[in-house]
Amino acid sequence: MTPEALEALYFRAFPTHRLWSAAEFEKLLASPGAILVGDARSAALGRVAADEAEILTLATDPQHRRKGLARARLAAFETEAADRGAATAFLEVAESNASARALYAAAGYAEVGRRPGYYTEPGGAATAALVLRKALAAKRPRTNL
Repeated sequence: MTPEALEALYFRAFPTHRLWSAAEFEKLLASPGAILVGDARSAALGRVAADEAEILTLATDPQHRRKGLARARLAAFETEAADRGAATAFLEVAESNASARALYAAAGYAEVGRRPGYYTEPGGAATAALVLRKALAAKRPRTNL
């Protein structure tokens, strides 16, 4: 995906939030350890540093929600991160985002921290960011059968 395609997806997925620009996505994609999985319907972007992975964003176009895409992108990100040596994955999610919290809980993420007032909701109200963590499966050797 191009930075412009990511910007467009992000705009569709989060129209009331501060948007990331194509230039910001380009910088993230060029950073060491960057991981991007997905397409124009849904994408997960993050990075690996040492033995930790950080999921920076997981976005799904509203027209493609409730079809398992976010779950698939999350799993693909985790697999790629583990293949690159990450033992754990971290992310932050707004406390008010019940659907995302349910997705992450179902995927095995547990709350390990809280940042009060981290996000600003539409209308100006502040909400906490929940810091979630998951242990990733160890990298499995690949076989050519």
